[in-house]
Amino acid sequence: MPVKTQTDFPAVHASLRAIMQKYEGGSLQVTADTPDNFELVGPATELSRGRELWFGAVQTRKKYVSYHLMAVYAFPELLEGISPALKKRMQGKACFNFKTVDDKLFKELARLTGRGYRRFMKAKMID
Repeated sequence: MPVKTQTDFPAVHASLRAIMQKYEGGSLQVTADTPDNFELVGPATELSRGRELWFGAVQTRKKYVSYHLMAVYAFPELLEGISPALKKRMQGKACFNFKTVDDKLFKELARLTGRGYRRFMKAKMID
């Protein structure tokens, strides 16, 4: 079955935003919510060295839409076992770039985000 794709950045942003937005609430609050930028941030803690904890963001850039997931930066073992296709979308240690909607990769990214959320909770970085 072929992968459903679109080249519409607003659709890519909306799909990725929907993944990230599921974790809003509790200690994670939206600090930016525009058509090009969605950010989810937790409170400052001792573990975050007194700084707000940036859980993640979805940002539309000139050539792609970026999905930032800081849990994979803090806990790189979360990346063990991700598909080569998702790994190929990585730029840096915690950023995944997309130009098109890819339902299969977005489902995998949603599972990775859930694991990251649970890992942050286990480390008492969020509640």
